[in-house]
Amino acid sequence: MQTETRQSVLTLENQSKISMTGVERVDAFSERLIQLTVNGRKVRIEGSKLRVLAFSEGSGNFSASGYVDAIRFLAAGGKVGRLFQ
Repeated sequence: MQTETRQSVLTLENQSKISMTGVERVDAFSERLIQLTVNGRKVRIEGSKLRVLAFSEGSGNFSASGYVDAIRFLAAGGKVGRLFQ
């Protein structure tokens, strides 16, 4: 059986506005942390004054604002891969 993987695109503007496609769900959010599931993998957005602006479960489009310090992708096996920090 073949699993379908949705394409995911991440855009970060001036370290203050983030948009992402291919998001399956928003697992948790606060002013300091947003946790997402993207193609079965966990993604952590860390920063301050974070706010979810929009999320569409049907299309997978997500956007947030605030000051982004780090974006972390949880790799298979529990290891964390860093995109920014």
